[in-house]
Amino acid sequence: MNAQIVRLFVLFAVLFAVLVAFTSRWTVFEAQSLADNQNNRRPLIEEQQIPRGLILARDGRTVLARSLPEGRGKNRTFVRTYPQGGLFAHPIGYSFITNGRRSLELSRNADLAGQEDEFESLFAGLEGREREGLDVVTNLDVAGTQAAVAGLAGRKGSVVAIEPQTGKVRVMVSIPEYDPNLIPSDIGRLERDRANQPLLNRSTQELYPPGSTFKVVTAAAAMDSGKVNPDSVIDGSSPREISGVPLSNSGGQSFGPISFTDALTNSVNTVFAQVGERVGRNTMVEYMRRFGFYSDPELDYPNFQMIPSGIINGDGDYVTDGFDVGRVAIGQGGLEGEIRSSPMQMALVAAAIGNRGRLMKPRLTDRVVRKDGRVKERVQPDLQSQVVKPEVADQLGQMMGRVVEEGTGTAAALSGITVAGKTGTAEVGANREFTQPWFIAFAPIENPRMAIAVTLERQPAGSQGGTVAAPIARSVLEALLGGGG
Repeated sequence: MNAQIVRLFVLFAVLFAVLVAFTSRWTVFEAQSLADNQNNRRPLIEEQQIPRGLILARDGRTVLARSLPEGRGKNRTFVRTYPQGGLFAHPIGYSFITNGRRSLELSRNADLAGQEDEFESLFAGLEGREREGLDVVTNLDVAGTQAAVAGLAGRKGSVVAIEPQTGKVRVMVSIPEYDPNLIPSDIGRLERDRANQPLLNRSTQELYPPGSTFKVVTAAAAMDSGKVNPDSVIDGSSPREISGVPLSNSGGQSFGPISFTDALTNSVNTVFAQVGERVGRNTMVEYMRRFGFYSDPELDYPNFQMIPSGIINGDGDYVTDGFDVGRVAIGQGGLEGEIRSSPMQMALVAAAIGNRGRLMKPRLTDRVVRKDGRVKERVQPDLQSQVVKPEVADQLGQMMGRVVEEGTGTAAALSGITVAGKTGTAEVGANREFTQPWFIAFAPIENPRMAIAVTLERQPAGSQGGTVAAPIARSVLEALLGGGG
């Protein structure tokens, strides 16, 4: 009889332990992930009764998101509104009880909803203060964003601008955009619009062939690993056999022996393909990883709204071996794998070179502020990696300066400000009937304050990075470096 009681006791103890374990999983160990799940409506319902914090532009005055009260007393709730309409839709996102959250509204939800640590909550209780959201001041620049939207002029594409020395994201524009105010009534139509995909943030969620802008990555790898220097002379004849298949320069132009600097200035494919073969697959992938390829950008942004850049094969898998390194080196590829990059990633490439080889983690948030003005958190610059040696970055920056002075990027030149840049034009479409124009840059060369990447999606044949993307970069750089807020 005693043995039966013992067995029964053990059974109940085990069942109780299982119950505790499952309860603890959701209430303790996975509580935050449950709260952050965009499909979990319970936190949204609870937080509708809390005045959610403001989201502000970098000037600390321009309101990008606020909550307005509806009803009275116990029935009072707060509804989100977005005064700038679609201008900051992709970086800011939305937060609605029926639609969940997206973008910064999701990644900074804990602060915006006023979730504090135990000490601060106790302090608020002693003072009799009700829970209220904290304000988030972003690094987003109004004038720069307006210039980017105006430059794209309704064409599908993206513009990303970053401070090289801090990683502050000053512009993150994706066209088409959407009006977050209309999400409760319009989300069904937006989700069904597969042709335009307005909810897709092309800055972080879409990958494109980077064309010749990737030659900056190739040059960085080759120079830092000692394979070439700016004065190395390489045969730029066209065509030239690469991986057993002839490769030609743009327009079939043949250069003969040419310095590596001149090869970048004139974007000579045959030179960079040879340099890529000297670098080799393993070293190329190593430097790509240093720049941030093969991983999501280390951005304060939801993971599901970011995608890694890298070399991708026909099955959609990321590859690190077996690809045509000569053609990847010029921003293309072959059957074994083609290079694909997001605009955010290419902006980080330019920023790293502009910051003497130091890649800083990108960040949308500058600081989180309590309603009484106390700063809860000020996001500090954070080094992600040392991509290349400082002297190599300096040399490459001077070479990129030649591209804007006399090469393919002259349309990006600014009066009184030196610009280092690189153009790119990839042919896309089943019959290569479209192009993907690119331009990446940083300025001023002497003391870089801004890096930028611009690309436009599926433009008419003949559209070039130097004539289509570079002028947009120029107007955005003018807005940002001119002190606009």
